[in-house]
Amino acid sequence: MTLPTQTTVKELDPVFAEMATVSFQLTGPGTQLTPRERTLLNLVADVCEQVLGMPFELHVRAALDNGLDADDLRELFRFISYDSGYPAALAALERLAEVERKHGLPGPTGKGHHVNADGTGSPLPAAMRAEVRALDPGFADYMDLQSRMRAGMSRISVRERAFATMTVDVLYQTLQESFRAHVGRALSAGATPDEVRAAVRATATFGMTRTWRALNVLDALLADREEGRQGKRSAGDA
Repeated sequence: MTLPTQTTVKELDPVFAEMATVSFQLTGPGTQLTPRERTLLNLVADVCEQVLGMPFELHVRAALDNGLDADDLRELFRFISYDSGYPAALAALERLAEVERKHGLPGPTGKGHHVNADGTGSPLPAAMRAEVRALDPGFADYMDLQSRMRAGMSRISVRERAFATMTVDVLYQTLQESFRAHVGRALSAGATPDEVRAAVRATATFGMTRTWRALNVLDALLADREEGRQGKRSAGDA
């Protein structure tokens, strides 16, 4: 495999390589996130930031080293396209195909999922759908379509999808409605508050100040959630 390695980075600037290595090590260690999850989140960040040169190739290499294949990566880019934006995801798909050709990597097998673009309804929570429809019916139709088209995806787990969309939120600083929903999805998928925090912290290497702001918002969300849980327990004991 001729994809770039850390040695390639050292050849450009050994001091930068040292700084980057220890920075990624500090945001990535521990058992909160798996190596596969960290790789997926790095690729999501690449799409959002449109960083499709050497960093993207390094992350593709890491993905392959962690057992992900060409079909998995394409599902990831398809999945995040509604949050990252279709043009950003398309640019990443084009670059991925170029990297595969350039380095002789296995390409996709063509395996996908049923898109269900002509269906009706949505797997989103009813309360969320009603709130969005009251805001703008046309946008609600668009949101229903986006969620429905992704309902059949299975190569990327629900937990991984939640972390991926949280990463988009942090990098785009959409830390209101969508971030709350995506944090809730991660917790509902079995992630602990510490694991959710680790997923947010993993974005720091792509822009520390945005992560700082997101951690403040996350703290408030988790506190509200715990307060609500305690309130329900108190009501049940009454």
